Amino acid sequence: MIDINCDLAEGGIYDERLMPLISSCNIACGGHFGNAATVETAVKLALKHQVKIGAHPSYPDQENFGRKIIDIELPELRKSLKSQILLVKEITERLGGRLHHVKPHGALYNELKHHEKKSKMLIELVQEIDEKLVLFVPPKSVVKDLAETKLKTLIEGFADRAYESDFSLVPRSKKGSVLHDKNSILKRVKMMVNEGEVISVGGKVLYQKFDTVCVHSDTHNSLEILEHLKLKLNH
Repeated sequence: MIDINCDLAEGGIYDERLMPLISSCNIACGGHFGNAATVETAVKLALKHQVKIGAHPSYPDQENFGRKIIDIELPELRKSLKSQILLVKEITERLGGRLHHVKPHGALYNELKHHEKKSKMLIELVQEIDEKLVLFVPPKSVVKDLAETKLKTLIEGFADRAYESDFSLVPRSKKGSVLHDKNSILKRVKMMVNEGEVISVGGKVLYQKFDTVCVHSDTHNSLEILEHLKLKLNH
């Protein structure tokens, strides 16, 4: 069974239609978008459709949607991330569910590929909140290597984002960074999960076992992509 995850509660209009198509969701929790009300709406939807619930914390920077590295001291960042994760955890538990995972967002997620101090801080924070929480991590990353002996980790691949040859994501400012063709994405997801391979923008075959695959809710045809994946991967 392929675990398909999606970043939700980010102000998109299709969350109600996307939730039944996925198995894990990552709920924006006030860093790059959202507040207690948007988190509660998303958690209720996830519980209704039996979707695993994750917190999706980021740099506290709604102005840039968490997609820029901001100048913030490590203790201050830790405090913000803790508040964001606990918001989802507490609402989920109040509604009778359980927080399953944490997946960092945007610039923070990308930075954890190589930043040791921030990776250690996040890992220790997640352990402090609940050592049974799963951490979604990018392949070939510092955070993955550091977390593997401390937490359960799931290596995440992106169905709708292009990779450079070093497994970094092609910047959104570049043409072709976001993928849209549903048939190509289906083929890509099957290759990622069944073969442990994905093709970089330069044509290089990258090898990695993926545990979960993400489609972004703000990819303009995310609903079409996920409906296609749901239909074809279940056959």
